[in-house]
Amino acid sequence: MLSAVAIAAFGVLYTLDRWSSARGGAPLDYFDFQSDKITDSIGSLSSMIAAVLGIIITVVSIIVQLSAERYTQVTEMFFRDRINMVVMGFYVVGCMVGIFTAFSLGANSFVPRISLIVVMVVALIGFGLMAPYFAYVFDFLQPENIIQRIRKGASDAAESGLSTAVRDDRDEAQAASLSGLEQLTDITINSISGKDKIIATAGVDALKDLAVGYLKQKRNGNVAWFAIGPRIRANPDFVSMSPESLDDLEERRNWLEFKVLRQYQSIYSEALTQMRDINYVLAIDTRYIGEAAIRVGDPEVLRLAVKFFNTYMRATLNAKDVRTAYNVLNQYRQLAEAVLRAGWHEKAIELAGFLKYYGHLSFSMKLPFVTETVAYDLCALCEVAHEAQSAAEERLLDIFLEVDQPEHEGEVHDTGLRGVRKAQVKLATYYLVKNAESLARRIWEDMAHERPERLRSIHEELAGVTSKDFWEIIDRGTNFDYLPPERKEALERFFAWDAASKVAPVAPKEAI
Repeated sequence: MLSAVAIAAFGVLYTLDRWSSARGGAPLDYFDFQSDKITDSIGSLSSMIAAVLGIIITVVSIIVQLSAERYTQVTEMFFRDRINMVVMGFYVVGCMVGIFTAFSLGANSFVPRISLIVVMVVALIGFGLMAPYFAYVFDFLQPENIIQRIRKGASDAAESGLSTAVRDDRDEAQAASLSGLEQLTDITINSISGKDKIIATAGVDALKDLAVGYLKQKRNGNVAWFAIGPRIRANPDFVSMSPESLDDLEERRNWLEFKVLRQYQSIYSEALTQMRDINYVLAIDTRYIGEAAIRVGDPEVLRLAVKFFNTYMRATLNAKDVRTAYNVLNQYRQLAEAVLRAGWHEKAIELAGFLKYYGHLSFSMKLPFVTETVAYDLCALCEVAHEAQSAAEERLLDIFLEVDQPEHEGEVHDTGLRGVRKAQVKLATYYLVKNAESLARRIWEDMAHERPERLRSIHEELAGVTSKDFWEIIDRGTNFDYLPPERKEALERFFAWDAASKVAPVAPKEAI
């Protein structure tokens, strides 16, 4: 094709030269080329264009190869880019036209002036183009730009698959979407191994952007797109699944979201021991996907997001990584709050039950701080339920009051659950400030068998916290035990209730 373009261009220019010469045109003196003097110059001009092309190919091939060793599909992406192909084609055509022009100079007096001028202009443009083209290539191969191109390619494939009615095109679109997701995962995992936090974060965010954008479009998509085609079934993340599970994904129309979150699970496992900050980013982006599902009214995708949050928590507790659990729970709670505000009461109760479960599990694994964190998150969830006047409020309070209860018969919870009691007292002060004394009384009744000295120490600790900010840098920013002035007044009211109603006689240990 390039040869045909070059031949056609030279043919047009040579024809113009013959036509201009026949008419006896008088060009400017600068372009009054002489046949016996211009022969060597035009040859040198052609070789210069070829030399510039050689320099460009050498430099570009080196940097593309270096990028290809780190990121998959870079070479293919480079040669699919139109600007790269146009620039390369420009130089190739310029070289060919220069060769044809050089051989058009004969022994006669005819000089193809128009062709020579064009070749000279091509050479000048070629020299001037080198620096900006190198800048373009380096920018093209920036990791963040590579990630965004892969994401856009996968998003465009999904968008075309949603709209097409042709089965083969749909299968190709599904395969392209899966390939893009896996390329982003590979880049992210490789960046984690190389301790490249910026690139890893960009990869995680790109997967989130793809999923959130897809959720906005899928409602109006072709139903056939949600069928799990042969390319999907052959994918490693799906080939091991049972036929029933694949049928469920097909029925719920969320195979692509499942694939995104499955990639998150792989990245989470990789980052858990190497780059914990990425685990936090994964939790944030999983929450974003869940919130996007709430906005578009897709409960199945929300269910998936919750399921993967639970998977993160299980992996984190198995690794006994308290800091990561603390951060993940923060995002889990915010997702539950979004569910509450959206009016999905039953789902909010389900999420609170999961939080309680992981609170019990962490305590049995001797990670009491995680249990305490769960308690404060459930406290915050109960406050949101009261503000939203949610129908789930009573049940959420029941779940919260069960966090400090033994999960198995004979299991004794004592000092490790002290923070849970503090969180419950904190919630009681909120209820008192909001004139919901009956709910505060329920918390007090739940503490009927607590030892008086333990209640006094909890009272003293909560009353003694004067600063909202914790004395160390923490991601949540505020001190769990801090109470604003109006709630400290409620704290005094809570502990000032009649002794007969606030502390029942302590039962013998055997009875307990």
